[in-house]
Amino acid sequence: MSETENCPFCRDPEIVMENELAFADYDSYPVNPGHCLIILRRHIAEYFEATAEEKAAIWALVDKMKPIIDEEFNPDGYNVGVNIGKSAGQSVPHVHIHMIPRYQGDMEDPRGGVRGVIPHKQKYVKNRGGQSKVPE
Repeated sequence: MSETENCPFCRDPEIVMENELAFADYDSYPVNPGHCLIILRRHIAEYFEATAEEKAAIWALVDKMKPIIDEEFNPDGYNVGVNIGKSAGQSVPHVHIHMIPRYQGDMEDPRGGVRGVIPHKQKYVKNRGGQSKVPE
């Protein structure tokens, strides 16, 4: 079986919106209501391997999906990001951007946002070396 045949993004996606180089689909395992993925059409694993045109196409769809998600789900904010490599949590080796709507109260203290990917470093505590330090 080829990489694309084995890829959940290449197999029969439910396209919400698209352009020539990318498309949007709602996440099958959403973090919150309205969580969508902006997926590059070309099957490559790493964001940094994408062309400038492909990156522009992905980000254009992020901008176009926002009013759609706003209208349907009425979120209070967003986290938008990309996981690059297994160490960063990328579980599907096909370039995609997560657009995660956020809602007041969906977690106790959202301050630090995407810093929460390493939970004990979510809070801003600085030491002399510039490294985050967990408060004791």
